Amino acid sequence: MSAPYRHLRDRLLSAPKVWVVTGVAGFIGSNLLQELLALGQTVVGVDDFSTGHRANLDEVLAPLDGVADFRMVEGDIRDLETCRAACEGADYVLHHAALGSVPWSMDDPLRTNAVNVDGFVNMLVAAKDAGVKRFVYASSSAVYGDIPDYPQIEERLGRPLSPYAASKTTNETYAVAFQMSYGLQSVGLRYFNVFGRRQDPAGAYAAVIPRWIASLLRGERCRIFGDGETTRDFCYVANVVQANLLAATVEDVNATGQAYNIACAESVTLNHLFQMMRSRLALTDPVFSFALPQYDPFRPGDIRFSCASIEKARQMLSFAPSHTVAQGLEEAMDWYIERARTTPGRTVAATPLYASAQGANPPHHAGSTLTLATS
Repeated sequence: MSAPYRHLRDRLLSAPKVWVVTGVAGFIGSNLLQELLALGQTVVGVDDFSTGHRANLDEVLAPLDGVADFRMVEGDIRDLETCRAACEGADYVLHHAALGSVPWSMDDPLRTNAVNVDGFVNMLVAAKDAGVKRFVYASSSAVYGDIPDYPQIEERLGRPLSPYAASKTTNETYAVAFQMSYGLQSVGLRYFNVFGRRQDPAGAYAAVIPRWIASLLRGERCRIFGDGETTRDFCYVANVVQANLLAATVEDVNATGQAYNIACAESVTLNHLFQMMRSRLALTDPVFSFALPQYDPFRPGDIRFSCASIEKARQMLSFAPSHTVAQGLEEAMDWYIERARTTPGRTVAATPLYASAQGANPPHHAGSTLTLATS
């Protein structure tokens, strides 16, 4: 934990504020909730549970035995009155309610626009009218589109490659417009492939790390779109949580009205990511060392190479990642493995992991199953 973030935590503990977290039942939202409640803050959560899960809230709230200062507003950000009900009396808004998937946006651009753009503007209006001090929102590395720069820097954007990318670019434009027009201070955070606990592995639009972990635990091959040399800058969710709180409370007003890359500044190929995950699971049982990926064609809208410069966030927000990719992956996989262990009847089919063409001799007979060790 960096010194600036440690000092911020001390300040918040001594002077609690009121925070709105939209998408609170989602992956990033529930992690924000957990940190804010640990710091004694008052939190108003907004979610319609279309993609978020009540189980995420239960996991955060259950250990607190009902003493958390938390209020839930169940509703859709496409409804302005829902947004107003959440923002009343709030100091800060951390806006994370969105349809956060490139493939989803390709399949349903109308709904993506309705939630990601119309809902975003509703939240801006509600925050402005409520006198919120700072509006922090999730943008995305997708805004860089087809720009060939490597690493990506904030000042140079390409053409959007998907409706999702277009929605996030529009968010940034609206946020600046509301600051210039109405004085609503805002900070955009361009996330680069966030991962961690409570990221949903289910569904057609699941992110790569939880989807691969789930596939490996089921004995299925992990699908890699392309040749595996596509790069991503994976960022553990704890880094994102810190960035949100730093952005919301930064004292330099010149740091607002801008967007920042939030990442680890590490370029990792999908092939290397798969190798790291396979090696970690092999510690629980050697059978996983035989896992092989399945290579499929590239998907439309996907960026080929992605790596962030985070110098602007370091300088303006005092952002410093607390976890490397390897450290974050260790914690994330521990969470998924533990969840698999505590799910009754959860077993892992071993046979599909092996590649007889490479001469691998599986230590289990065909058709057997592997149950994760509990020690």
